Amino acid sequence: MLTINDLSLRIAGRLLLDHASLTLPTGTKAGLVGRNGTGKTTLFRAITGDLSAETGSIGMPKNTRIGQVAQEAPGTEESLIEIVLKADRERMSLLEEERTAKDPHRIAEIHARLADIGAHSAEARAATILAGLGFDAEAQKRPASSFSGGWRMRVALAAVLFSEPDLLLLDEPTNYLDLEGTLWLENYVAKYPHTVLLISHDRDLLNRAVQSIVHLDQKKLTFWRGGYDQFERQRGEQMVLQEKERAKESAKRKHMEAFVERFRAKASKARQAQSRLKALEKMKPIAAVVDDTVTPFAFPEPVKTVASPIVAMQGVSVGYEPGHPILKRLSLRIDADDRIALLGANGNGKSTFAKLLSGRLKPEAGTMTVAPGLKVSIFAQHQLDDLRPEESAIEHVRRMMLDAPEAKVRARVAQFGLSTEKMATPAKDLSGGEKARLLMGLAAFDGPNLFILDEPTNHLDIDSREALIHALNDFPGAVLLISHDRHLIEATVDRLWLVRDGTVSPYDGDLSDYRQQVTGGAADRRDRREAEKVSKADKRRESAQRRAALEPLAKQIKATEGLMERLRKRVDAIETEMAAPSLYESDPAKATRLAKERAELNANLASQEDIWLTLSTQYEEALAE
Repeated sequence: MLTINDLSLRIAGRLLLDHASLTLPTGTKAGLVGRNGTGKTTLFRAITGDLSAETGSIGMPKNTRIGQVAQEAPGTEESLIEIVLKADRERMSLLEEERTAKDPHRIAEIHARLADIGAHSAEARAATILAGLGFDAEAQKRPASSFSGGWRMRVALAAVLFSEPDLLLLDEPTNYLDLEGTLWLENYVAKYPHTVLLISHDRDLLNRAVQSIVHLDQKKLTFWRGGYDQFERQRGEQMVLQEKERAKESAKRKHMEAFVERFRAKASKARQAQSRLKALEKMKPIAAVVDDTVTPFAFPEPVKTVASPIVAMQGVSVGYEPGHPILKRLSLRIDADDRIALLGANGNGKSTFAKLLSGRLKPEAGTMTVAPGLKVSIFAQHQLDDLRPEESAIEHVRRMMLDAPEAKVRARVAQFGLSTEKMATPAKDLSGGEKARLLMGLAAFDGPNLFILDEPTNHLDIDSREALIHALNDFPGAVLLISHDRHLIEATVDRLWLVRDGTVSPYDGDLSDYRQQVTGGAADRRDRREAEKVSKADKRRESAQRRAALEPLAKQIKATEGLMERLRKRVDAIETEMAAPSLYESDPAKATRLAKERAELNANLASQEDIWLTLSTQYEEALAE
């Protein structure tokens, strides 16, 4: 399916891939991993033809359809379902041609192709994808312009999934998803019928949705079979073996060099010395293992210890408009050393709850008791826009340490995990991961007693996520986590709270239970509930509408039947004429022409019978739905 041969890519003078090669067979589902900045997204641009290679080539079968999420989210007045349906260009083109086509043969071909690509079920498939990404039936009918940028990106993802390309390229698709959407996408990718190349730093997604890993490291591409955990184990074993071989080779080389140096001048040993000298020249040095260590995170301890409970709620309601609470009946307690993760789909109120804890929203009803001197800090991805683009990390920190000497300011920036050269770089020129480190360090600057993190891993690579896990586990204060990264949740928290149905309550199960709850039969139960709401009158009306919609198909079936009947009559007439023995004696050339015409008619008749069977089956299935 995808063949990369001797590929070199350069961006702004920086070499990202150096004579790299890779082969992905058709149907492969692979995760593309590597440190941030190594060139993963650049490789995608080369595959789609948006970037020219310095050397080498990228090959795919002719007419391969490549799909990736549009960089700009749709913001038109079209409904979400319309936007997704339009993503299948072949279907839209066939439907448009169907309205104007006159030739019965072409109409038959159109209907046959529509049946092949499942056009009759297109709307149901589009609705299922949108539902999986968090849009209910009502939301699917709303215009895209009524949604925020993050939700629009989900629509863009839904559109590319619906178009079902031969090669699906997904670049960090979970960045705009909640845990529920991530779980749904995981199942979808695992069952996707074509080739997938997925850039992600979500360890669980890479373990469950793909069966192979492509590692971009040291400007080369290496293919590994298995999920991410298997890749990590195999690569670790390979690195150990490589280092052992290098040490062994180094010792052997030193021994040979010592022999040559000692005996090169002696006539009796000159021949052996010369032989070892030639062997030395032929020995290819084994490369040293290069495994860049990631800079750790470091969060300061709370300046003042507060007694538990640090927050206690009884019957609390909170919202943005008086009399219209988003969350109510909140009766919860947070202790000084709690580790809590919030579960629940986006839009259910997780961010509202975080704002309540941070003091940005006040309770409308009930009582909320906060420990004296409690310091709460919050990190959220949208706050990246609050960084001063022209100021460096040092300048950001100096605002918070006005009287401190330069050395202390730099030492504090170093705790954020930013390298020396990045400390003086303007925020606008930092990578997403570097900005996240800066903002996270600023959020926790004063040593909070309660640290709230809302999707902290979106711009962090896998190694940086592991560093964040260690930092959170070392942090002595309380942590409230909102994240779609299951590995982060499982490694750092000990309590799960579910935000659903306008309230927040403890969840008794673990993430495996929640995954089963979200993915196991939820869609079937929802469909049954919706079906029960449909009255008999609605069913009769739907049946009449379905028959009306199928009228063009019924006409085509009838036209095909008429054409088949005319073909049969002509075949019968030819056979009657060819049955006369005198024909072969008086006009053998005519007999040959008739035989040829009969063969062509029979072939055409067989073709029309296939078309009729396809159309009839499609008609019956549509009526039965």
